[in-house]
Amino acid sequence: MKNRQEPPKPPSPKRTVNVISGGEEVNGVTYTAAKKTSKVMVTHGKRVRQVLEEDSITFDDVDADGVMTPHNDALVISLLVHDTNVKRVLIDPGSSVNIILLKVVNEMQDDDKMVLKARTLSGFDNSSVVTKREIMLTTFAEGVVKDTKFQVIDTDMAYNMILGRPWIHDMDVVSSTLHQVIKFPSQLGIRQIRRD
Repeated sequence: MKNRQEPPKPPSPKRTVNVISGGEEVNGVTYTAAKKTSKVMVTHGKRVRQVLEEDSITFDDVDADGVMTPHNDALVISLLVHDTNVKRVLIDPGSSVNIILLKVVNEMQDDDKMVLKARTLSGFDNSSVVTKREIMLTTFAEGVVKDTKFQVIDTDMAYNMILGRPWIHDMDVVSSTLHQVIKFPSQLGIRQIRRD
């Protein structure tokens, strides 16, 4: 029988970062109305390598309970990062890097951890942004703790953070924007987090 260890307990958030930029209404829906009807769940099962052998991760109508359909919503969650609850975190499998706003790093009071490193990020329209800093921060998601490298940008965007393929793959996450759900394997069994 394998030894099962309890995951380390995440720290209590010292602060919360809410929306930093953006208006009261997106696509004709107010923030208050969207908050009442949206949810995000993070689900854990067995490790990916074991799941592929024994079970499979599936999404069904039960996963979409409470989600108004049809919709065209991005998958946006809140996440505990370092010691801060960060809201408006976009899960983006199309991004090849993890991005965090400089304003958020400053709010987290973690700017001493940044290192100088220039990197050019290209968008889908071939526009580019040059980052000047990089930071390593710990992310906590239902018992899974990972040190995550972020490119720091000093600009305005609709999200406080973008978690791209590096985080998605490191966490063994499978996401569904249709169901507004994230699932990933764990030795702890199925866990869920609902969006605020």
